[in-house]
Amino acid sequence: MSRIENLFKSLKEKNETAFIPYITAGDPDFAVTEQLLKCLVDNGADLIELGVPFSDPMADGPTIQVASQRALENPFSIDAILDQVRKVREYSDIPIILFGYYNPFYQYGLEKLAQNVKQSGADGFLIVDMPPEEAGEMKAAADAQGLDIIFLLAPTSTDRRMQLIAENASGFVYFVSVTGVTGARDSLAESLEPYVERIRTFSNLPVGIGFGVSKPEHVREISGYADAVIVGSAIIKVAEKHFGKPDLQDAVGAFVRELKDATR
Repeated sequence: MSRIENLFKSLKEKNETAFIPYITAGDPDFAVTEQLLKCLVDNGADLIELGVPFSDPMADGPTIQVASQRALENPFSIDAILDQVRKVREYSDIPIILFGYYNPFYQYGLEKLAQNVKQSGADGFLIVDMPPEEAGEMKAAADAQGLDIIFLLAPTSTDRRMQLIAENASGFVYFVSVTGVTGARDSLAESLEPYVERIRTFSNLPVGIGFGVSKPEHVREISGYADAVIVGSAIIKVAEKHFGKPDLQDAVGAFVRELKDATR
């Protein structure tokens, strides 16, 4: 059983929803990333999405686009990101997935990537622009190393698409709460619960909801019917206000604790 499977099994036994924060690796540099990863672990994260910066993040809104731009202004590599994962493994067994776009992974070499990701202690991938129809080579490389691949579903997904995702996904299913890009929003789209129920008719995997989640009340609502809540842009907004300041970890930690508390 993978770390991700174990996590959801454990949380289900406690009647608790997983809290999954996202940060962009290397934003604004790897020293800060190292601090933030420790901060997320210490303040209640259940699983971490570690973003791989990309020059054309078409599924991401302004906050994560700027985070990627900041990261890419410094020396950057996938190997440097995997070094960050190795540092986390020195003090935590928290599941970590790499969240990114297909091009950097393809350029790195898929078999080499899967081997090195496994060796680093990471647990899988969420590749935003890789549909299941085109995932064969990546999935084969990941499967060979026992790594999970998380796929996205959206409010516009058809039954056929949901079935295809169910046949190819592992770890959990990521449901995009809006038909748009990432970014903190004041309110959630209405009637998300019926979508989750519909996904469950096709897959037994846990269902996580992200895109637009920014407040404890959002987390509390989603926790009533989903297995995981994913928050990215709202965390980055808090962090960037404190970059270069001694209270960075305190500020992010307090926000993360508030969000995690809403899952209980």
